[in-house]
Amino acid sequence: VHDAVRRGSVAILTDASGAPAVSSGAAVLIAEDVPLTAALLAERFFGSPSRHLRLAGVTGTNGKSSVVHLAHGLLNAAGVRCGMVGTVEIDDGREVARSPMTTVPAIELSRTLATMVEHGCEAAVIEVSSHALDQRRVDALSFDAAVFTMLGSDHLDYHGTQDVYAASKARLFALLGSDALAVVNADDPSSERMLNGCAAAVVRCSADSSDESRADARCRIQSENLEGLSAELEGPFGLVQVRLPGFGAHNAMNALQAACLAHRFGVTGDRLREAFASPTLPPGRLERVGAGSGLAEDSIAVFVDFAHTVDALEHALSAVRGIAGGRRVVCVFGCGGDRDRRKRPQMGRVAASLADLVVLTSDNPRTEPPQAIIAEVLTGIAPTDRDRVVVHTDRGRAIEHAVGSAAAGDVVVIAGKGHETEQIAADPSGALVSREFDDRRVAIEAMRRRAVRVGEAVG
Repeated sequence: VHDAVRRGSVAILTDASGAPAVSSGAAVLIAEDVPLTAALLAERFFGSPSRHLRLAGVTGTNGKSSVVHLAHGLLNAAGVRCGMVGTVEIDDGREVARSPMTTVPAIELSRTLATMVEHGCEAAVIEVSSHALDQRRVDALSFDAAVFTMLGSDHLDYHGTQDVYAASKARLFALLGSDALAVVNADDPSSERMLNGCAAAVVRCSADSSDESRADARCRIQSENLEGLSAELEGPFGLVQVRLPGFGAHNAMNALQAACLAHRFGVTGDRLREAFASPTLPPGRLERVGAGSGLAEDSIAVFVDFAHTVDALEHALSAVRGIAGGRRVVCVFGCGGDRDRRKRPQMGRVAASLADLVVLTSDNPRTEPPQAIIAEVLTGIAPTDRDRVVVHTDRGRAIEHAVGSAAAGDVVVIAGKGHETEQIAADPSGALVSREFDDRRVAIEAMRRRAVRVGEAVG
C-alpha cells in the first residue's frame, strides 16, 4: 500500500481491517467485500462492456474449453462476431493470445470485454472457473446465457468439500436474470442443483435416449471411430447432423450445448448446419498426434488429452476403449503437485481399470517430489494390476516408453497436460521453475524414432 501511494495511487480499496495501514494522502474506500467491489468498479470503469455484448459463461468440471471453442467457432462461422476467454486462449476481437488461466481476474476481464466491444464483437463466450466464482471475478458482468457441463471432483484443495465446490459452480446461475438462458446437462445429477434460485429460462440437454421427456435438447451418436464421430443434434434450433473431430458421448454433449448457445445468440438451424461444416475443438482434447504425417503407418494411434481429474480421465479412456475394438489401450498420466491429493488414488484406479498398460509419470510436480506423488497414485491400483503398470518419473521417458513399446494397432493416450507447453517443478533451491515441455511435440519425436525402427525392421 505504501509503495502504491508513493507511486501515485490516490485511492485505496480495502476492508475495515486494512484501513489503519493506509498512508495519509490517499482516499480510503472501505468495502465489506473487496473482490466484489473491485469487479463492480472495473466494469464501470471500462464502460460496462458486458452490457454491450451477448455474453455467455460456461462452467463445469470438464468440458468448458470444448463448449467455449465450439460456440466461438459456430458464432463466427455464422457471421456473429464473437470473442472468447478460456483456459487455452483469449480472442479479444483484435488478436488471439495464450491465456494465463481459465478465468482472468475481474479488472483484466472487463478490460478484455471492452476491447471486444471496441473491435466490433457482438458476442463473447467465457469459461468460468469455480475459483473465479468464489472470488467474485464475474459478479459484475451481465450474462445473457450460462452453460453447466458436468460436475466431478476437483480443486478440493481450494474449496475443501465437494458441497462447497458445487455451490461455487451454482453461483453462475444465480447471476442470471429472468431474460437470460440456462443450458444444463440434464444427465448430470447436479444439474438441478445448479438451477436452484435461477430465474432464467432453461434448456435441459441429454444424451440419454431412455427418457425422451426429460430433455429439451438431445444428441444421438450415429457412428464414431478414431477419426471422429457423426451425431444428430436436436433442440430449439431444429435437427442438425454434425461430424466432429473428437469422439465420445461427452463431445456430442459439448456440441449440443454449443449449438444451444449459438441459437440463443441468433444463429438459425440452417446457419448452424453450415457452421458445423468445420467445427473446431480446443487443442489437447483427445487431439490425434501425427495423423496423416506418415508416422503412424504401422497403425498405432496417439492422442493427447487435458484430462487431469478422475472424471475427465474416465471419460477420455472410456471413449477410446469404446471404439478401440480389439486394440490395446496404453495410458500415460501423472498427477499435479500441490493440488488435491485425494484424487490421486482414484485416478490410478480408473487408469488401471480402463487401460491395458499404464505408464505412470510426472505431471506438474511443483514443490512436491514426483516420486511421492506417484506413490500416492499407486495406492489406488490393486496389487493384481501392478504388473500392467510401468513407472518413469521423467515424462519424456514415459512418453518414449509408451510410444516405443506399443504394438501395431495399439492406441496411446497421453493424459494430464493437453495443450500446455510447459512443465512446472521446483529447482534445487525449492523455487518454482517452468521448462518447455509439450506432450504433442515429445510424442511426435517418439513416433519418428519408432518409425525409423519399424522401417529398419521391415527392411
